[in-house]
Amino acid sequence: MRQLVSGRSRIDWMLFGAMVLLVVLGALCIMSAVNSFSWTTPVVRTHFIALVAGAVAFFVGCSFNYQIYDEQWKALYGFILLLLIGVLLFGSYQRGSRSWFVLPFFSMQPSEICRVGTILMAAAFMDRRGRRIRDVVSVFYLGLLLLPIFGLIMMQPDFSSVVVTLPSIIILLFCTGINLFYLGLIALLAGVAGFFTISWTYIYLHPELLDYAWIRVFNDLAHNGWYMGVFAVIIMLLGYGMWWLFRQFRILLPSFYFVLATIVVLIGLVGGIFVEHQMKPHQRKRVEAFLAPKSDPQGAGYNILQAQIAMGAGGIMGKGLFSGTQSRLGFVPERHTDFILAVVGEELGLWGTLLVLGLYFLILWRIIAVAYLSGDRYGYLVCAGIFGMFFTYMLINYGMLIGIVPVAGIPLPFISYGGSNLVASLWALGVVQSVYARRLRA
Repeated sequence: MRQLVSGRSRIDWMLFGAMVLLVVLGALCIMSAVNSFSWTTPVVRTHFIALVAGAVAFFVGCSFNYQIYDEQWKALYGFILLLLIGVLLFGSYQRGSRSWFVLPFFSMQPSEICRVGTILMAAAFMDRRGRRIRDVVSVFYLGLLLLPIFGLIMMQPDFSSVVVTLPSIIILLFCTGINLFYLGLIALLAGVAGFFTISWTYIYLHPELLDYAWIRVFNDLAHNGWYMGVFAVIIMLLGYGMWWLFRQFRILLPSFYFVLATIVVLIGLVGGIFVEHQMKPHQRKRVEAFLAPKSDPQGAGYNILQAQIAMGAGGIMGKGLFSGTQSRLGFVPERHTDFILAVVGEELGLWGTLLVLGLYFLILWRIIAVAYLSGDRYGYLVCAGIFGMFFTYMLINYGMLIGIVPVAGIPLPFISYGGSNLVASLWALGVVQSVYARRLRA
């Protein structure tokens, strides 16, 4: 293992300072959202217990040489699978998902810890494969490693964890210099699965559409094995037809590309069917709220519309910390978790929202800087994956408020209430600090 070069700071103080400011601001906003400063309030008590645990996780991440995750990646992989299997067997069933271990003083959501662990494990696999990771065989092996993790998470079901983790993996692949065609296949897979999932969910929420014969046939793909088989044959014929058409125009692409694209579309169809059968009613409502929030302002679209009203009520300067009305009076649901930015916007105004955004950009910038300073390829990949995770968190939370992404039940790290997420996020930044402490370039 490489050792710390003497005479250098072990801490990136800009990264550390931005993190502390976000944590302090988050604690204040959570207390305001639940309208309580008392230790006896469960939300306040649990949040500060998580802060202590998160501080320990951060200093553990800083203290341990990050390369230990590279050396012990197989043990880390086994630990991730053990946690995810354990929560399916022994976890508590809450809100339609079996995603939590309920402990005496707090609850733990293993998928949050496993998200960071998956990034560390995937970075180790890619680092060990070297330039071979650019080959389709290596990408296939990586997919086989990730499939049990994503499959177990989907069985809970916890779609939001997959949504946050997948972009991190894609960024890792991009940073390894993978062929852009393979990245395009991954995007195609996600797009096909997402298209079928959203379409079938919309039909489920609007059964009157089944009066049209072609929509009824399309809907039966998810429930009728014979229809699915016929559709799979049609997809294969289309793949062959595309190859033949390219040949006629003298565009001599390898037939291997068309075979891969056809397989990816078929896998996307199967993935969409799996998600369709795992999706819960409240998750379907989130899709409806994204597609048409104003069509049901008292139902599916209530959360996002109330959050936007609260944001607008804050104006430029805000109503003042602990002085919000929309949030403190309970008009904004999930105001201390998914929609904590509505509290920030109402009480601290546009400037407060931009402050949070600015601190996040500062963290992201410093993670990129640490990646370029890292002394080895593994440290570079770890920082790239953690960057992808935090960027996705930020994009989804801000996107939810302006209506460009669906409400996904994803917290905003350091600001939202969520003990497991806070601990995992602080651990992730601790690992980034470990990379910074052991950098080899000035």
